[in-house]
Amino acid sequence: MEAKTIELVQGTFKSVVPIADKAAEIFYAKLFDLDPSLKPLFKGDMKEQGKKLMTMIGTAVNGLNNLEAIVPAVQNLGRNHVGYGVKDSHYDTVGSALLYTLKTGLGDEVYTPEVNNAWTEVYTVLATTMKDAANEAEAAAPAPVVEAKPWWKFW
Repeated sequence: MEAKTIELVQGTFKSVVPIADKAAEIFYAKLFDLDPSLKPLFKGDMKEQGKKLMTMIGTAVNGLNNLEAIVPAVQNLGRNHVGYGVKDSHYDTVGSALLYTLKTGLGDEVYTPEVNNAWTEVYTVLATTMKDAANEAEAAAPAPVVEAKPWWKFW
């Protein structure tokens, strides 16, 4: 990842921090607008969920200078999301909601096409890392145990 990409993402995220609560609100409203079937995956207080989201994004953004160091945490996140019912296709929806949130929250003067490209690249790298880890975890999971029935119960 180029230094300019990291600089753009980290620089614009600093502008998101003061509006983090509103950004989380915009994000989830857009996410559920794009795919209402995702709403049941989120249980509990959405304000608290928003804080977790912004903390997670902040951690990832701040770790971009040393991507190798955050990869294990990102992979873990992907593996954990399997248990919540997250599918590969959901990552595209989340990416769209994230980019919409940034554009809406930052405005056109800050959220330029160059900034959009930088965020798209960063999100793609992180989402791909999460999906790969999730898919590996699913592939490695033991097959469900099917209870064998005695032959006489089939008659």
